[in-house]
Amino acid sequence: QVQLVESGGGLVQAGGSLRLSCAASGRTFSGYVMGWFRQAPGKEREFVAAVNWNSGRTYYADSVKGRFTISRDNAKKTVYLQMNSLKPEDTAVYYCAAKISSGVYGNKYEYPYWGQGTQVTVSS
Repeated sequence: QVQLVESGGGLVQAGGSLRLSCAASGRTFSGYVMGWFRQAPGKEREFVAAVNWNSGRTYYADSVKGRFTISRDNAKKTVYLQMNSLKPEDTAVYYCAAKISSGVYGNKYEYPYWGQGTQVTVSS
């Protein structure tokens, strides 16, 4: 049973930083991709970033490139999302997700495993 548990959300002023964590358990994640998605009120869930568990290769949405960094700690089975230069439009519930490493990294429908989400609010 795969479990993903996010933490680290909160309220921050524009220009500030937060680091989200996703603790993964229930299997080995070799051959998997770990992703971060977000969903703002009234909007579709959208791709933020992903990392290949084996290679460490990373992928980002254009809206966060240069501001967010995804990383993973294999020993701790934890994925991080470092978010800098936060903007009010980054306000959303952030979700961690996992899928087998194939297909399109940004396609939320390909991810069968999801965490419960953590709220990030950026004030102006």
